[in-house]
Amino acid sequence: MISRYLPKLSYSNVIATMALFIALGGAAVAAGLPKNSVGTKQLKRGAVTAAKLKKGAVTSGKLAPKSVIAGKLGANAVLPGNIGNGAVTSAKIGAGAVIANSIKNGVITTNKLNAKAVTTDKLATGAVTNPILANGSVTPNKLSNEFGPIVATLRSGQTLRGVFDVGAHAAAAGEEARSAVSYQFPLLASPTVTVLKKGQTTANCSGLGTGVAQTPQATAGNLCVYITEEVNVDGTTPLAAENNTRLGFGLAAKSGAAVGSYYVYGQWAVTAP
Repeated sequence: MISRYLPKLSYSNVIATMALFIALGGAAVAAGLPKNSVGTKQLKRGAVTAAKLKKGAVTSGKLAPKSVIAGKLGANAVLPGNIGNGAVTSAKIGAGAVIANSIKNGVITTNKLNAKAVTTDKLATGAVTNPILANGSVTPNKLSNEFGPIVATLRSGQTLRGVFDVGAHAAAAGEEARSAVSYQFPLLASPTVTVLKKGQTTANCSGLGTGVAQTPQATAGNLCVYITEEVNVDGTTPLAAENNTRLGFGLAAKSGAAVGSYYVYGQWAVTAP
């Protein structure tokens, strides 16, 4: 009689019972995992994704040495505060990396310049002015051959040039007029003097130059006095050089036979021995 009240087992009843048992058992297993029981071997490949990482979970201590490479850095990721003192060395600076706009005003001082680093072509027009030149810095040896000395004697091979004009009014034949020429710069020694009549030349006094004929010539150690015009002067000695020294020379003109004005003029050149 009692058996008619017992339920009969069916396939669906068995399956439902087994599913309930597995579900309750799995939850119990998950809830009962001991601490630190899941290791790297229990994780599937690719199981830990970026979304599974807690914010701030990856700290510097978790990074392997040299694990962050250039391709992993984002734009503007490295800021001045992230660069260590002395980290940027000369070997780390690319060619052409440091340009004029990158250099702060006043950072390049005199002790940063190599000897002879500043050349002539690096100086701007008008850059060297009087206040920049130290006292005594420009000496005669610093001047090119185109310039004469400022205080010292005329340098060897340099030439001084000028003109002369001697004359007067003669009341009788044979009167003399005198004149003198002082050099702008003294010579080391008295030169050898030669007075040349109009158109005359010698080996040491080769003439008045080409072109406008206003560049009288003299070899080293010689004073050449060139007569270019003469009126009513002595035909034998129209002009004589006197008192020849390293500081200058004197000239004397002698009148001819006619009474009245007489004169002689021309050019001179002296070259230091």
